Amino acid sequence: MLRRVAFITGVTGQDGAYLSRLLLEKGYEVHGMLRRSASADVDTERLRHMGVDEAIELHEGNLTDLSSLIRVISKVGPTEVYNLAAQSFVSSSWSQPLLTGQVTGMGAANMLEAARIAAPGARFYQASSSEMFGLASQPVQTEHSPFHPRSPYAAAKAYAHWMTVNYRESFGMHASNGILFNHESPLRGSQFVTRKITDGVARIKLGLQEKLHLGNLAARRDWGHARDYVKAMWLMLQQDAPDDYIVCTGRTASVRDFCDLAFAQVGLETDDHVVVDERFMRPADVDIMVGSAAKAKEKLGWSAETSLEELIREMVEADLARLRPQISS
Repeated sequence: MLRRVAFITGVTGQDGAYLSRLLLEKGYEVHGMLRRSASADVDTERLRHMGVDEAIELHEGNLTDLSSLIRVISKVGPTEVYNLAAQSFVSSSWSQPLLTGQVTGMGAANMLEAARIAAPGARFYQASSSEMFGLASQPVQTEHSPFHPRSPYAAAKAYAHWMTVNYRESFGMHASNGILFNHESPLRGSQFVTRKITDGVARIKLGLQEKLHLGNLAARRDWGHARDYVKAMWLMLQQDAPDDYIVCTGRTASVRDFCDLAFAQVGLETDDHVVVDERFMRPADVDIMVGSAAKAKEKLGWSAETSLEELIREMVEADLARLRPQISS
């Protein structure tokens, strides 16, 4: 039987957890990389939530340290490499632009170089982002739409994207970019607006807080479920030839729309609880983002399976279940 070994950076994040479960279900041997700090233990909560923490072998390494990447990849011998790790919080990229460039941009280049040296036959997935389109010049983004990054995070992702293309074209690597639009789940970090909303809705419903402070309610995004999107990642690496694909739902909704759907889940109204707070406005925001996954549907046979309403219901219910014990304690 063909040995299938996956190596995942960012394995402890939302996408890493869902991807790990998917690959384990498909019979893969799964390895993940973690960056250990002196100030805190490694957070494997998401992996535990998915029930896969004991099935994954974790290795210490750092995207900014090429030597550690080469050592880990040489040890693991992966057949597939998924580079999901990044400084991924867009708002923080303005206060930490150099760190974002080093981790999100140069980190991807380090991973490509490490894979080229230590596992030249491995197939490589790079997590690109719809944020690269930024100030979009077209109403619906496709794989041919130009990039206009509007944040240090987006600029770093654009660099990583083009380095992946360069390694594919220069060295013949099976390296693909997944240009993923916003994807959420109950495992989304609390600093992201969608999880901030569902957590806030649950807290307000349970009497743990009164108001929810948010930034730009008019910003529109194409939101899907991370569980669906990791399937597209895997499918890209099963193709005979590498390529770049947009992964999205094709539906756009505003932050206000997301709030309305979330508050409706618990019988409340957005206007009674949401406060627009200038502290959460970005220096340069992206007004609207929506994509076309026509290429992914045609070539990968992929399409989003979870509606926005289903996604929000799942997230609100998960936050309610998590917070209810705080009331009785």
